[in-house]
Amino acid sequence: MTAPSPLLPLGQGYASLPDIFHARVGPTPVQAPELVALNEPLARELGLDPDALRSEAGVDILAGNRTPEGARPVAMAYAGHQFGGWVPRLGDGRAILLGELETPEGETVDIHLKGSGPTPFSRRGDGRSSLGPVVREYLGSEAMAALGIPTTRALAALHTGETVWRQSGQEPGGIMVRVARSHVRVGTFEYLARQGEVEEVERLVDHVVARHYPELASEANRAAALFQAVRQRTASLVADWLSVGFVHGVMNTDNTT
Repeated sequence: MTAPSPLLPLGQGYASLPDIFHARVGPTPVQAPELVALNEPLARELGLDPDALRSEAGVDILAGNRTPEGARPVAMAYAGHQFGGWVPRLGDGRAILLGELETPEGETVDIHLKGSGPTPFSRRGDGRSSLGPVVREYLGSEAMAALGIPTTRALAALHTGETVWRQSGQEPGGIMVRVARSHVRVGTFEYLARQGEVEEVERLVDHVVARHYPELASEANRAAALFQAVRQRTASLVADWLSVGFVHGVMNTDNTT
């Protein structure tokens, strides 16, 4: 069902790329979504109306029960390593990219749902999240932002009104609404390159440079320049983490944007 008003007006930048980059799939509706937390200062920075997001229609959008106007939800494809072994096809197994939002400052950011249901990349998982990890990510990302460390941001945390089964038994279900400058992974490039999709790697380089590194557009070898910029930026990020005592437990290429 399409939302009746543009409470969350989104574009389709990444979703407009060829099908090899993603799987077209929408969020799975939940029974009784309820806001646990709404980041009102962030909402205002993004040009969104917090009161509208708190409305029934707004909560339905944040929970994945309604598709925002203009959105074409996708699960993003990427590869990476797990437990020391190469996995050629991972992808968003419990997350969906709703689309891109242009902020009042002219910046483009992703709106991403985590815990929004199964996708073709779920590998027999339920695609859901329990509420505990959602709250932890909300608090952790906002703490990093307050410390001035580059991070994803938390727009909202929701209880789904459902339960999920985990090793400890039944737990309340949750959905995280995440905001980021990009969800393109290092593993997205690997996913294409390991398949020999040279033209698609070049297409992804063009996409990332145009959106995130326009200053590299005139470089003779944009791919090499992009690699160098990402390497430096990642090293600086890890140094920032260590400066506050944070260590990433699974810093694989599928978890590195």
